[in-house]
Amino acid sequence: MKTLTHVQRVRMLYKMILRLHRGLPVEMQSLGNDYVHDEFRRHKTCNPTESHIFLNEWTDYALSLAKQLGLRGPKTSQPLGKSLTEGDLDKLKDEQLHQLYELMVAATGKSENKSDKS
Repeated sequence: MKTLTHVQRVRMLYKMILRLHRGLPVEMQSLGNDYVHDEFRRHKTCNPTESHIFLNEWTDYALSLAKQLGLRGPKTSQPLGKSLTEGDLDKLKDEQLHQLYELMVAATGKSENKSDKS
């Protein structure tokens, strides 16, 4: 059997994630697809070390989402999402933390500083 090239593996993972997103609620599909598209585009020219980490993390995401969606049947599905640990947050860059905060504000319509009326 022919071994897949790096580009073929990335493309396969990208398409698999988009297919998995079809099982999400419509609002989450759109948000997820936009985010995946942007992340894969931004990492198109990353170095081999970043590429390895990137692919591992997105593969873990795809496996986790497949498990949550219960692709083996509705009885195997789990609630969507996963809580981040403090260790997970420590691994994020400042820009990523800001993006996560903005996502939380957009998703909930609340910010921590609601009482701050400057």
